[in-house]
Amino acid sequence: MHQSEEPIVISAQNVSLSYIANEPIIYDATFRVHKGEFVFITGPSGSGKSTLLKSLYGDIKPRTGTLAITNTPLSNISDSALMTLRQHIGIVFQDYKLIKEWNIEKNVMLPLLIAGYSKRVCEAQVDKLLNHVKLFHRKGRFPMELSGGEQQRVAMARALSHNPTVILADEPTGNLDQYSSKVIWKLLEGANTQLQTTIIVVTHDIPPAMSLKYTHYSIQDGRLVNETDRYGKARR
Repeated sequence: MHQSEEPIVISAQNVSLSYIANEPIIYDATFRVHKGEFVFITGPSGSGKSTLLKSLYGDIKPRTGTLAITNTPLSNISDSALMTLRQHIGIVFQDYKLIKEWNIEKNVMLPLLIAGYSKRVCEAQVDKLLNHVKLFHRKGRFPMELSGGEQQRVAMARALSHNPTVILADEPTGNLDQYSSKVIWKLLEGANTQLQTTIIVVTHDIPPAMSLKYTHYSIQDGRLVNETDRYGKARR
C-alpha cells in the first residue's frame, strides 16, 4: 500500500461512463492512484478499458460521479483548462498516432512546442530522449520509414518529453514483436522508478517479467475490481 503522504494523482468517486445516455460502459467506479504508482487495467475486448483511459485525459466526461486528475475536476472542465491539464499527461496509443508529415524529431517535440518551450530547449530535450530510446540515428526520418517498434519508441519519447506527472498507455505493446515489447516495458518501468512518473496501462495481459510492484484492476461486467491482493502484489 502506498504511504499516506504520497499525493493523490487521480481520484474517482462513483464514476459512470457511457457514449449513449442510460447505456453505461463503466458503472460506479471508485479508485485512487497515488504519485509514483504503476497501475494495470485489464479486461476482455469491449469491456471498457480504453473508455476508462479516455476519461483520464478528458476525451470522455463522466455521466455521473466525480473524477479529478492532479486535483483538476474533469466533469465540467473547459477546453482551455483541459489543454493546460494535458501538459501534465503523456499518452501512448497502440497505433502510435504520430504525425506522418513530420519527422520523428518534430513528433517528439510536439508537447514541448505546445507548452511554449524555446527552440534550444526543445532540441536539447529531443536529442536526449531519442538517444534514450536508441533512435538518435533516425532523427531525420519520418514515421512511415520506421518499423512498428521504432514508431512506438518515438511515441514513448514524445510522451516523456515534457516530464509528465502521469503517463497513460493504451495497449502500448499490442502490435509489437517480443523485442520491441520488452523495450517499451523497460522504458515505462524506467520512467516509473527513476522519475517517479505515475503510470496507467490498459492491456489484455500483464507481462510476466514485470520486476516492480504494481496495482492491478480488472473490468468485469462494467465494474472495476481491485485484483492486487489476489496476485500477491501491492502498491509501493
